[in-house]
Parts: sequence; structure tokens; C-alpha cells
Amino acid sequence: MECCQHISTLDDISLNTLYYKLAIERLERKRRDIMAIFKECGESWSEAFHTMLFGVVGGIDNRRAMQQLARRVTNNMLMRENGSKLNLEAMLLGGSGLLDIYPEDDYISLLRQEFEHLRAKYNIEPMAAGEWQLMGKYPHNHPTLRLTQLCGCFYRSEFTIQGALECTTNKHVYKFFSGETSDYWLHNFIPANDFKLNSYRMGHLKSDLLGINLIAPIMYAYSCYTQNDTTLNNAVRLQESITAENNKYTKLWTMAGVELRNALESQAIIQLTKEYCYKLRCEACPLCSQLLR
Repeated sequence: MECCQHISTLDDISLNTLYYKLAIERLERKRRDIMAIFKECGESWSEAFHTMLFGVVGGIDNRRAMQQLARRVTNNMLMRENGSKLNLEAMLLGGSGLLDIYPEDDYISLLRQEFEHLRAKYNIEPMAAGEWQLMGKYPHNHPTLRLTQLCGCFYRSEFTIQGALECTTNKHVYKFFSGETSDYWLHNFIPANDFKLNSYRMGHLKSDLLGINLIAPIMYAYSCYTQNDTTLNNAVRLQESITAENNKYTKLWTMAGVELRNALESQAIIQLTKEYCYKLRCEACPLCSQLLR
């Protein structure tokens, strides 16, 4: 990837134009995935956001399981029960099958009893605990913890797509995902383990990833659907407010001296690397065309 050595030779206007074009290309790719989910959800933006939310929170290993849970315990169900954190936890942990991995105690017994009531009320078919990837997980990404943090977000709040569309900076995203898990799960989210959390809520790093991979793409998809340029501009503005990612794709460029100032630029570099460099599409590459001028 010799282009790593040459991208810094572009003037500021050309470089910013390149980053913007590539970042929009990446949002467009994600939009197609979102619209497929939108159709699966009966063209409901609330349920599409709900499914996307669970998938992104689940991470790579548990994305499919999380999305399956989102289809079984819908946004409408959770919003109807969001006056009780106990009910929210019973629905999500019971519906996920993850309650089965915890030994009986007073709180787990209460959750199981409540789930049986909610299962009958909403006709929820629970998953099996074996459908989740639990081994070798970094403690802060354990699915039980992520689900109980989501319960904190849904609890007594309008945790909806409309709230997501109003997040125009990283600070707005932090506040949107600031719901707290119950005290019980600080000590007990990993069975037979004394690991203890020092925070009730999702950290800023996870919130940044949700801003990049959930909020900005859903903004872009919704703006295209409604033909609302303001929402499109907000998606760009949000990415510009988030710290640049540091992963195997961006490192190829930063190690060559390329400075990435924000997530819009790191998303652009990821798009460039995955869709042009790795696929040897030099003739179609927007960077190559800039360098050859």
C-alpha cells in the first residue's frame, strides 16, 4: 500500500474532499444493510433502530444472537414495561436464555418469576443460553452486562430512534447511553466469578463505537429516506466530533505518518483500505485519481 506514503502530499481541500467522499461511501454501504433490516421490521423505524442497536451493542461475537433477541423482545414491549427495571431485566435476560446460567438466589428467582408472567403476556419464545458466545469474553463485553446496561437506558426514558437522531455530538451520545445497570449486576454478571465493575454504565469508548456504527449510520439512512439534508449534515457532524478509531485498518496509515483527526477521517480510511486497497481496485480508487492529477 504505497499510497500511505503519498496521501499527505494532498492539499487540505483535496484531502478533506477525499475523506468526505469515502466517509459517505461507507455510510451508503451501511444504509443498504439498515434498509434491509427496515423492511424485515415491517418498515418500522423504531423496530429497525431497536434491531440495529442490539446488534451493535452485542459486538462481533454476539451480534447475531443480540439481533435475534431484539426480534423476540421488541421495542414496543420494552417501552410498555420501561417503568420497571426489574421487568426490563426479566424480559431481556429471560428472553435471551441467559438467566439459565445463573445459580438460584433471591434476585434471580424474582427475575425468573417475573419472566414467566411477561413471557405469557407477550408470547415471548426464549432463546437458549448456548446461542451466546460467553467464553473468552472481555468482562466489560459480557452479554449479560450489556443487556442490563441497555435496561438502564430504557428505564423511564424515551430511549428511541428520535432520541438517537438528536445526537449531534459525542457528548450527546454519551448522555443517550448513560443508563445504569442495577447494583446486583456489578458483582454478579459473570457466574462464579468475583470480578467487580467500577462503573454502572457504558464507557466512552463503547459510546464512541455506538456513535460511529449505529447513530451516524441510522441518521444517514433516515435522512436519505426522508430526504432531510439537516439529518445528513448531523451524521457528518457527529462523526467529526468523535475521536478517530485505532484498529488494524487505520494503523496501516497512521504508522506511515498519516494523522487522523476524527472518526469521519478514520471511517474514510477504513473504506479506502477495505474497498479499494484490499480489492486492488486502484483504477477506481479516489485517492489514486487525486494523486495522478
